Amino acid sequence: MTRRKKTRSLADKVQIRTGKRKDFKKWRHENPDQVTSSTRFSQKKRQQRKLQAARKQARQEAGQPIAIHPDAPEQKDD
Repeated sequence: MTRRKKTRSLADKVQIRTGKRKDFKKWRHENPDQVTSSTRFSQKKRQQRKLQAARKQARQEAGQPIAIHPDAPEQKDD
């Protein structure tokens, strides 16, 4: 008796309410102008990015300044 080979991907077998997931992915790929993120999601992400930037700024200001080349004279390139 031979063993059946397991399928790696269940993408073809999984169905969502509107039809096959594969079909939706294909449609989304073909119509990028009709697919947009919700405004709530966009606002949430924008807020998260602002928070992250503020935290990074605070970390940078709280850290110690490092003199990378303290002995080298400053050169200006014109």
